[in-house]
Amino acid sequence: MTTEMGALSGLFPVDKPLERWLRNKATEAVLLDHRTTRLRITHEKVDELFANPLTADRDAVYAKQLYLNLDTLAPYVSGPDSVKIGTPLHKLAPQHIKINRAYIVSCTNSRASDLAAAAKVFKDTAKANPETPPKIAEGVQLYIAAASAPEQEAAEAVGDWQTLLDAGAQALPAGCGPCIGLGLGLLEPGEVGIRDAQTYLASPEVVAASALKGVISGPDTYEVPTNWSGVKYGYGTGAEPTTENKLSNFLEQMESLIERVESIETPKSGVDILPSFPEKISGEIIFCDADNLNTDGIYPGKYTYQDNLSKEDMAHVCMENYDPQFDSIARPNDILVSGSNFGCGSSREQAATAILAKQIPLVVAGSLGNIFSRNSFNNALPCLEVPQLVQRLRTRFTSLSDDTKRQLTRRTGWTLTWDVKQSLIEVQEGEGGETWTEQVGELSRNVQEIIAAGGLEAWVKAEIRKAAAANT
Repeated sequence: MTTEMGALSGLFPVDKPLERWLRNKATEAVLLDHRTTRLRITHEKVDELFANPLTADRDAVYAKQLYLNLDTLAPYVSGPDSVKIGTPLHKLAPQHIKINRAYIVSCTNSRASDLAAAAKVFKDTAKANPETPPKIAEGVQLYIAAASAPEQEAAEAVGDWQTLLDAGAQALPAGCGPCIGLGLGLLEPGEVGIRDAQTYLASPEVVAASALKGVISGPDTYEVPTNWSGVKYGYGTGAEPTTENKLSNFLEQMESLIERVESIETPKSGVDILPSFPEKISGEIIFCDADNLNTDGIYPGKYTYQDNLSKEDMAHVCMENYDPQFDSIARPNDILVSGSNFGCGSSREQAATAILAKQIPLVVAGSLGNIFSRNSFNNALPCLEVPQLVQRLRTRFTSLSDDTKRQLTRRTGWTLTWDVKQSLIEVQEGEGGETWTEQVGELSRNVQEIIAAGGLEAWVKAEIRKAAAANT
């Protein structure tokens, strides 16, 4: 989840539940010959870990501190179609939103404990109605897949797996599946899908209860929180402020202010440009007006593991899940511009390589998903973050009087020129329109080398060849 939130790495203090889990795995590794963890997880290594546990320094400085009062949490459902949208279950359930397919899957959220929680919904229903075995609602298909084979074995050992099968669930192989377009649960040959289908995310209990009733709902044991006024969260720790942390916060703010003052732009002499790298990149702006455009929208999961797709085929399916018309609208050398958090979601590299296959030399967004940004540069696709450009595009094109419906992909007639040497973009807002510039981050020499080489893999191979040649 660290990467899903945009960070490249995350460090967490170890606690007693994690220690118990590690101890169990270490014991399993000793007792079971087929365990591959016996070299990685041992009681000796666990002892070393807890002898010097990872903790933050008392004087550690944080960019931001947030608190969440767990006592105020209530079941939520995310969606439709975005984890950015969340609705309390007790407000969504009365809407009786019909469902067609339900999934208890995912390599991270289908552990034995999750399957047990889902199975309990059917077991509780069976206890309440002993004469009628619980079955999923007519017209609903429920798919289950354990996170791993050991997790499925654990669920089978206690009967939870069979409980779900008896209720009518369809078993899928452990690990990844429908989320990335593999296995059952997808459109079959001859079936027809509609693009306005809606997707929701919820806990195993809610998914199971919804499959049982045919509409989004909670288990019968679920009680609406009394006097609930929302989840309590905010900046800081949530604790009463002390003189010490008030002073600490003040010092942090002063240090941040000093850093900003010291970083005020001074005239630049220009970035050193490699001979093999262009000093300027220019093209017409093609605008995909959406925030949180994820990697599945950019490159559909059903193609992710089709290694035989040519560049031409990849170009044709680029943005297919976001806008089927993108292929006919986009042209070679266009500059692709989109909203905030562009490229969020999975880490599939094809989200970047498909854009390159479409002969788009530059992506500009309000902000970029970190994994997509890294994948892009690793595959020789430059990216920039220019939120002001997105704001101006939206101001211009969402105010058109004849625009009765937002266009997913729009040829703007605007041109963008990125002066790599001066770290500057220039935007011409159509013929006779305003021209403006904005400073952007420098493209360092080592990043230029990777892009010029055709990506990180090609750069590494070239460096290996150089080293080999130097040693002969």
